[in-house]
Amino acid sequence: MAKKTVFLTGASGTMGYQSFKEFMKHRDKYNLVLLLRKSEKNEKMFKDYLNDPCVKIVWGDLANYEDVLKCVTGADYVLHVGGMVSPSADYYPTKTIRTNTTAARNIVDAVKAQSNPDAIKVVYIGTVAETGDRNEPIHWGRTGDPIKISIYDHYAISKVIAESIFAESGLKYWVSLRQSGILYGDILKNIDPIMFHVPINGVLEWATVEDSGRLMVNVCGDDIPEEFWRRFYNIGSGEQYRLTNYEFEEFLLGALGIGSTKKLFNPNWFILQNFHGQWYYDGDILEKYCHFRANVPVAEYFKGLLDTVAPYYKLAFLAKPFAPILKNTLMKSLCNQEIYGTMWWIKNRIPERISAYYGSEAAWKAIPETWDKFDIHNPSKKSDSSEVVVLDHGYDESKDFNTLTIEDLKKAAAFRGGECLAEEIVDVYTPVKWKCAHGHEFMMSPNLVLRGGHWCPQELPSDSEGKKFHWAYDEEARVNPFFNQVWAPLHPAGENNVYDETIFRGFSGFENI
Repeated sequence: MAKKTVFLTGASGTMGYQSFKEFMKHRDKYNLVLLLRKSEKNEKMFKDYLNDPCVKIVWGDLANYEDVLKCVTGADYVLHVGGMVSPSADYYPTKTIRTNTTAARNIVDAVKAQSNPDAIKVVYIGTVAETGDRNEPIHWGRTGDPIKISIYDHYAISKVIAESIFAESGLKYWVSLRQSGILYGDILKNIDPIMFHVPINGVLEWATVEDSGRLMVNVCGDDIPEEFWRRFYNIGSGEQYRLTNYEFEEFLLGALGIGSTKKLFNPNWFILQNFHGQWYYDGDILEKYCHFRANVPVAEYFKGLLDTVAPYYKLAFLAKPFAPILKNTLMKSLCNQEIYGTMWWIKNRIPERISAYYGSEAAWKAIPETWDKFDIHNPSKKSDSSEVVVLDHGYDESKDFNTLTIEDLKKAAAFRGGECLAEEIVDVYTPVKWKCAHGHEFMMSPNLVLRGGHWCPQELPSDSEGKKFHWAYDEEARVNPFFNQVWAPLHPAGENNVYDETIFRGFSGFENI
């Protein structure tokens, strides 16, 4: 059989490079096209493949349409893994949004420019951050749940907009795979103030980098059925990779030999809310189609992480006696760092940040300063447990999705506080007219609304140019019962919080937006 040509973006990144290595194990089946920025790092990383007959490297930029077109032409698959991510996304919000949305448009336009666009299959890597903060008791999620971008999460804004570009592209073959947190060796090196931007009792179903790379190869397999396409899926490595953030820290610090989380941090250095993460009620669906999980026991996986990093990191095993010193020097300085340090917000009484990440200054003060008084939660990780709360999507999900009627759409719109203004449905992938509770009329496919969880684009915190940063979720929750399911359980009524970025303009290290 003829080899398939795969255009892979983001090959120099964590998931992209692992995907590249996985494809190299199947050189008899695939040729790869890589679009890489010309940099010293990338040239060094791929120098051994410059003359490889299975690899074509195009030096360029995802934001340049001609570069993208060159890579798409002749491809059977486009795997769009690349883009700007955190922490750069936190420092350069406007650039992140423009870069990630422009790349999506360029890929769609390049596929449409081909003589037979229906012959190309496009895989977009979305993110768990699209659905934001899902702390207990709403910590079980599935695709179709409300899009809820955490306040100040510019990366998630860009990914939501980019996802809608693919979903509404009219392409015959596209899919959005929402990636979770990725476990990989170099995660041990991530020392940044955003390490405190997670709630200790928050949850995340992690995906190993090996599973993620295998997924990219397997999604290009001949056994993927027609029904798989034009849908949304959650990527996760399964039940044993469902960890609370406290459990994650324990595994990670254990791998480094430092010992317990309690020796390195104070509990009140961490936020209470407004991160992202969930355990996937529907995570096994993607595994059913793509068979990508290795099912390595999680404790064994974390122990193996240290074997993948540079030898000098293994000296961390000597760090255990020095944990108190690390705590009072490095860790304390990080949480007090200007702009992004959690304790900097508290000391400088930054009301927007305190409200977003703690609820109130009083809520922060109520966090115990010592671990012996801190309540650590460990919810059940079984998807069939009595704790599971499955959100209402506002329509009869037992029906064949392709047989939904205009009455089904009207019911779903009413549950979102709006209306379906259409009189007929061409199919679930063709946009129809809706109106949100705020009176904005917009066109969107039933597929993106119901299966993707999207709603009025004018109510997003920013447009694709990054020209506004404005969150008004209390107001939205009051008029949108669908959205209220993911807001009310975690936020007291009547706070009336509205967030924007104006207070950070002018600070050094933060992009002038």
